[in-house]
Amino acid sequence: MASAAKKQKTGTQLEQLSGVTTIVADTGDVEQIQKYKPTDATTNPSLIFKAAQMPSYKHLVEDAISSGRAAAKADGLDADAQMAYTLDKLVVNFGVEITKIVPGYVSTEVDARLSYDVSESVRRAKRIIGMYKEAGVSKDRVLIKLATTWEGIQAAKLLKAEGISSNMTLLFSFAQAVAAAEAGVRLISPFVGRILDWYKKDTGRSSYPAEEDPGVLSVRKIYNYYKKYGYDTIVMGASFRSKEQIIALTGCDRLTIGPKFLDQLGASTDKIEVKLSKAGAQSCSAEKISVDEKTFRWMMNQDPMATEKLAEGIRKFAADIVKLEDILRTMM
Repeated sequence: MASAAKKQKTGTQLEQLSGVTTIVADTGDVEQIQKYKPTDATTNPSLIFKAAQMPSYKHLVEDAISSGRAAAKADGLDADAQMAYTLDKLVVNFGVEITKIVPGYVSTEVDARLSYDVSESVRRAKRIIGMYKEAGVSKDRVLIKLATTWEGIQAAKLLKAEGISSNMTLLFSFAQAVAAAEAGVRLISPFVGRILDWYKKDTGRSSYPAEEDPGVLSVRKIYNYYKKYGYDTIVMGASFRSKEQIIALTGCDRLTIGPKFLDQLGASTDKIEVKLSKAGAQSCSAEKISVDEKTFRWMMNQDPMATEKLAEGIRKFAADIVKLEDILRTMM
């Protein structure tokens, strides 16, 4: 990879960025994914909730409802179990459509309300993978998204033993990143923008330049640590608040970017510089550590930002799942 000081070849900023970083579309809107042709795509409950209300995807919702009814009849599922099945089928229906466009991974999230339940997270994840298989999509194309609680990490570890890869989401701290890497997860999604949100509120500052941005610095620290100590876990920056945050992470393994910022990057031809590289990571000063459960919980306890944003993120995703269930009930 190019050195940190070397500038990218001419082209739009999106083209320059994609030369050193894999671009992932952060949307549940299949039409937006078709527009940008990213390598991978990722969704979450909030994005699926928005997409499910669009008339163009009504057929995906109706198919999920029909599948839920059939499963309830065949297996004697109660109302709650039928709804859970319908939700899993719905996220898979969107995922299947996405796999027809992107050549790489599609990330599909397990119900956020299971973030502290290892066994049920594993069961639902395996069912999601089974639904993809029935639709002709190999598990090699799917990343199961799990919140980066200690329980979520353990679920990912169990899934890996069965050949199922995971994307650890709602990641805000170094402790979460190290624990995930030690569990051998495939990919982590540190939330750049939400980290910045917390610090702005906590300090009263209205803005941070990119080189001082706490979210940017957090991802850089994690990336450099992983590369220096030889972890294979992919770092995918997520949850951006500005184009500048994205550019400040040029060279990161992956960046998942919403349509608004993809448009902005595609409209500019200003030169950008590589900020992260395996070679540059060798000068990382962080000492290697190991994180077991008690260490993880203590480090999280000592990090109010990560503790608060993880809990808030789970609550928000759970709330959008409830809204999605309400939509499904009216159609059922």
